[in-house]
Amino acid sequence: MTRTSMPAAPRLSPLPSRRDLLHAGLGALAFAAASPIASAVFAQNKAQQKKDAAGKAAAAGFIDAHSHIWTPDTAKYPLAKGFKKEDMKPASFTPEELMRHAKPEGVSRVVLIQMSFYGFDNSYMLGAIQAHPQAYVGVAVIDENDTPAEKMRELKKLGVRGFRIRPGERKADAWLAGDGMAAMWKRGAEENLAMCCLIDAKFLPSVDRMCQKHPETPLVIDHFARIGVDGEIRETDLANLCQLAQHKRTSVKISAYYALGKKKSPYKDLVPMIRRLLDAFGPERLMWASDCPFQVQEGHTYKESIDLIKNLDVPEGDRQWLLRKTAEKVFFG
Repeated sequence: MTRTSMPAAPRLSPLPSRRDLLHAGLGALAFAAASPIASAVFAQNKAQQKKDAAGKAAAAGFIDAHSHIWTPDTAKYPLAKGFKKEDMKPASFTPEELMRHAKPEGVSRVVLIQMSFYGFDNSYMLGAIQAHPQAYVGVAVIDENDTPAEKMRELKKLGVRGFRIRPGERKADAWLAGDGMAAMWKRGAEENLAMCCLIDAKFLPSVDRMCQKHPETPLVIDHFARIGVDGEIRETDLANLCQLAQHKRTSVKISAYYALGKKKSPYKDLVPMIRRLLDAFGPERLMWASDCPFQVQEGHTYKESIDLIKNLDVPEGDRQWLLRKTAEKVFFG
């Protein structure tokens, strides 16, 4: 009986060496460099990866819901009528200067507020947003009597998420009464753009009435409605501010500590007012803000401002709303 021969086992190709892999990688890079289409795709992918990484880093940090910026370059960015360079104190507060205060405290995004020096010319703020769209959104200032609804829609495309309104010299019963203001509140509801009020407490009842007319318009009250600006926190004023909590689209910035109450770090005298607002609005409608650069003048610091909230005796989930999630929902959502 003849033994049948077993077939020879197939020869396996050797595993590629590190040198082979390196050469293959260099070959792919060389192909990308040699092919215009591949090179463009490679560059686009790298840019998207960088953008995604920046977005993740920004999302992980805190949000400063209120800071101003300006430049000493008044030739490129002229001041509005009635302002002069001497009014700019400090002389410069650029986005880079702002972030030197903010980043060490874990702040990665900021809501930029149009500075009064520039009037209705929002271009300096818009330039900062365009340069760093992951880091900044804006609150603009426009002329309520010059096609405001159209301007609001256009500015939204450029990263604006709110519009600052203030009474100026008008009386409490008149400052919200015009057709232009009504058009702004209406467009705010349509486009989810916040009306951001810089007011004293005496104007709160008029804002309450406006909210009743426009219940779907997002509203943000700046700096506790400046309660305590004269050193005294009055119960009547605080009750009027808490009254706005009935309007579900109303939020409050707990900010500008340097200017309120005792005006002294560590600002613990403001904690009862913060707790009162927590009871009325909940943490989901309160947001911390610095109001820089004014918070970093005359011995006050950025760290002292944010530390009041970092060290506040509240559940950690509430702190995340105060330091990030409320501003994210209102301005970055």
